[in-house]
Amino acid sequence: MSQQSIVFFDIDGTLLDHDKKLPSSTKQAVKQVKEAGHIVAIATGRAPFMYESLRQELDIHTFVSYNGSYVVVEDEVVFTNPLDQKALLALTAEGLKNNHPIVFMDEQDMKANVPDHAYINESIESLKIDYFPTHDPYYYKDRALYQSLFFCAEGEEKAYQEKYPTFEFVRWHPLSVDILPKGGSKAKGIEHAVKALQIADENVYAFGDGLNDLEMLQTVVNSVAMGNGEEEIKAVAKHVTKDVSEDGLLHGLKMVGLI
Repeated sequence: MSQQSIVFFDIDGTLLDHDKKLPSSTKQAVKQVKEAGHIVAIATGRAPFMYESLRQELDIHTFVSYNGSYVVVEDEVVFTNPLDQKALLALTAEGLKNNHPIVFMDEQDMKANVPDHAYINESIESLKIDYFPTHDPYYYKDRALYQSLFFCAEGEEKAYQEKYPTFEFVRWHPLSVDILPKGGSKAKGIEHAVKALQIADENVYAFGDGLNDLEMLQTVVNSVAMGNGEEEIKAVAKHVTKDVSEDGLLHGLKMVGLI
């Protein structure tokens, strides 16, 4: 078992600030962690193609994408957990009847099942990324999909949750939820990464701020909630650092003794 430590960072609100920018203090902190001999990794709900440039900038080669459904260790895929395609197609058909579109996502791209929709436009634009889903209602064919984005107003997902028990519905925007395999989470993805690297549980750290970080911060021994995090997140984390805009990540790494 390796005595090396590994630290997993969420992206939005953790590595990136409220304007989706990488603070200089965060970049320097990540460099210091690596210089101290530790592994820096990412654990996010985003698709791999959505943060490739960030990984390159920070020289990160281990990551948990799609909230645990696609795990890469040192540039090698070590675990995948695709969505149940039959159930996904049923959900897609029902969503269309209710004017609730969907975006299909694999490790390389994302495609919407409708040519245009206000909910898709508003929520995707909030991510401030270079990618935007183009239209391909048959993108699900002959490929594994690890996550989908389902677009509906807050509370409307409850009816679907009861009908599609093989999925988790995790809200990330007032107009959109992530659709994940039941039981999938960043925590599960981290488990597979840590196993592949043979790192002891007591040497695993995680930083996060959102509701999709809840299980991760409950599970990882050394958990840190950002000061800008949801109250539920702060309640389960072992430590709470400052706001991301106040050099919170740098402060948190010093707090737990990694730098």
